Amino acid sequence: MKVLIVLTNVEKYKGTDRPTGLWLSELTHFYDALVKNNISADFVSPKGGYVPLEPKSLEAMDEIDWTYYQDEDFRNRALGSTLSPAEVDPNEYRAIYYTGGHGTMWDFPEATDLGKIASSIYQNDGIVSAVCHGVVGLLPVVDVSGQPILAGKTVTGFSNEEETTNGTTDKVPFLTEDALKEKGANYQAGPAFTAVVHADGQLLTGQNPQSAHQLGIKVVESLKK
Repeated sequence: MKVLIVLTNVEKYKGTDRPTGLWLSELTHFYDALVKNNISADFVSPKGGYVPLEPKSLEAMDEIDWTYYQDEDFRNRALGSTLSPAEVDPNEYRAIYYTGGHGTMWDFPEATDLGKIASSIYQNDGIVSAVCHGVVGLLPVVDVSGQPILAGKTVTGFSNEEETTNGTTDKVPFLTEDALKEKGANYQAGPAFTAVVHADGQLLTGQNPQSAHQLGIKVVESLKK
């Protein structure tokens, strides 16, 4: 049993020199749930190779973050030399997970090759999951009839309220919540920056960084069924 974890290659907000990238805990806290259940993972990004880190995510690192960040093998596989989409066979995976960080807003929606991989996993009765801004990776994913998997599904993701609180509403190319709704999703948010996870069939989503661990546990539970 194996999970494919998707990470961004984008290192800064377009049009400004503000740095961004992966929000580290959205990787480590999800991955920790896999490790504790003996589920292996591979790491892929739209371009393959290096994954930049959101600097602000390093300011709030906890024990789980440090455990993996100090693991050289993990760091090399997940951050230094991720797979490219062309190197991935979707038939090898029971689930896919899109991590977040603001960088995803620029490369995930356009990553149609990753969208095809996720679509294949979904159509093979696998789990498709995403957290925070990473849910924008779901925008190009379709079901067996070619319809968006978001249509009619109850999902969550980084809310407009959270983007406003973060001071980044005018710095992103679009708003995550709005994009999900435009695809026909039944978007549901909880209180800002609290753990919120929604499971609707094979589709599992988390609202923000605080949701990554709980989402990981839910994905593990779904895989074990």
